[in-house]
Amino acid sequence: MFWENIRVAFKAIRSNRVRAVLTMSIIAFGIMALVGILTAIDGLKSTLTEQFTMMGANSFSITSRSMRVQMGDQHYRTRNHLNITYREAVEFKEKFREPAWVSVSFNASGMAEYRFGNKKTNPNISIIGADENYLTVAGQEIESGRNFSQEDLLGNRHVVLIGQDIVRFLFPGVDPIGKEIGLPGLKLTVIGVVRSMGASMMGTDQVTIIPITTARQYFSRPNITYNIGVMPQKSVSLDMMTSEAEGIFRIVRNLDPRDESDFNIQKSDTIIEMLMENIRYVTLAATIIGLITLFGAAVGLMNIMLVSVTERTREIGVRKALGARKSVIRQQFLFESVIIGQLGGLLGILAGILIGNLVSLGMGSSFTVPWLWVIGGVLACFVVGIASGYFPAVKASAIDPIEALRYE
Repeated sequence: MFWENIRVAFKAIRSNRVRAVLTMSIIAFGIMALVGILTAIDGLKSTLTEQFTMMGANSFSITSRSMRVQMGDQHYRTRNHLNITYREAVEFKEKFREPAWVSVSFNASGMAEYRFGNKKTNPNISIIGADENYLTVAGQEIESGRNFSQEDLLGNRHVVLIGQDIVRFLFPGVDPIGKEIGLPGLKLTVIGVVRSMGASMMGTDQVTIIPITTARQYFSRPNITYNIGVMPQKSVSLDMMTSEAEGIFRIVRNLDPRDESDFNIQKSDTIIEMLMENIRYVTLAATIIGLITLFGAAVGLMNIMLVSVTERTREIGVRKALGARKSVIRQQFLFESVIIGQLGGLLGILAGILIGNLVSLGMGSSFTVPWLWVIGGVLACFVVGIASGYFPAVKASAIDPIEALRYE
């Protein structure tokens, strides 16, 4: 009887192809929106996690901060904390005796334009003044050439590490090592090329790094704030090391024991946790959109099933006259509703995975199949099929066979 009901359900779907296809399309659109967005989000999560791991998941930074208070829609600045000076950053680096790499850096410029011969870059290249430990703490590597040496820093040498975008702009098919590139009023010799980190949100391919001593000479301005990065050299408790770093930097800043720390210590995993928290809201919004679409599909499917019951009243009467019980008639229409829902869901899942991965690949992510959401989509379509088909199925099973046989 089970397979007979399946056969009858497919026969009914084939006899009403247009209505069935329209209903499947509505269901497929809802599932496609849900699975597609969530596939892209899963790909983004994977990329962020991988990139932050590459950038040193077991590290932390010390930065300056300013406090603000919000009252309603109004923002009030209550205190402006002092910037971290070069003297403070260097003093911390000297006093921090834990087994760790400590780097000092600052953003020298974000709108630089480099020239080499008759070629030039776009005027959006970032310049970072940094020391010899910057690349290690940032989780970056030298692809060719070398890193800064102590002689480069002590001698204020005009040398530079460049990203892959600068190589593409200025040195297509040419080894850039040893070449001299120019900024207005400054010539720099390329000593290293930084390995690309892919389509990263950090834009590492458009960054150039020069010795911090050289950067302080040519990009000096009032109120420069310096960033301090710390990465342990071996596996240790990051919480204990951040506490030690906070205590030392409070001494460097001459803070009283009763004073609040006027700087931020931010662990690298805190950043990704903040991003994941924001992504959760996007996931929730996508889920709500998909459920609203599925609700509309459920209403449409129920309407089609009610029309089907009316059109097949005489057929129901014949089946009952031949001995079909109410439960058989009810199962017949329920099966039909569930099959339409599952076919629409299958189409939507395939389209969602395809579209979601196209978006993910555009962001540099790998191909992802969100099995949790695929299973969730199948279950959602099953629930839609049951919910939409139950009332029409009950209505069909309750039809009087005598009245049904003479129904025109």
